[in-house]
Amino acid sequence: MKNILVLCTGNSCRSQLAEGYLRYFSDGKARIYSAGIETHGVNPKAIEVMAEDGIDISQHTSNHVDEYADIPFDDVITVCDNANEACPFFPGNVKRFHQNFPDPAKAQGSPEEVLDEFRKVRNLIKVYAENFVKQNINP
Repeated sequence: MKNILVLCTGNSCRSQLAEGYLRYFSDGKARIYSAGIETHGVNPKAIEVMAEDGIDISQHTSNHVDEYADIPFDDVITVCDNANEACPFFPGNVKRFHQNFPDPAKAQGSPEEVLDEFRKVRNLIKVYAENFVKQNINP
């Protein structure tokens, strides 16, 4: 079974969304982890927009990449340019994937406009995660 790590800057939004969807679409056929170069806590708006789509990430935790040093990852997905540039070395035959997504935590405007940005990013990540699973876990 593959070990897959999703890496972002703070492990609060994008990597949490990706972890939720990768777990959903892989349906137990891979072990999915998410981490950050830093830890900022799971963003409540990320939890909210995932719940709107029927996925519960309320029990997710914000983890630092160093916490997973002993896990032999098969795939590492960076979901922001900062994490891609700061991504640590992973020993072994690790495949690296990168897709930069906008940071919904930086959205400005009314509460509804901010939530709409979270939904937009959620939907982009959902499509990416579904395609990733089809191509790399369930080919």
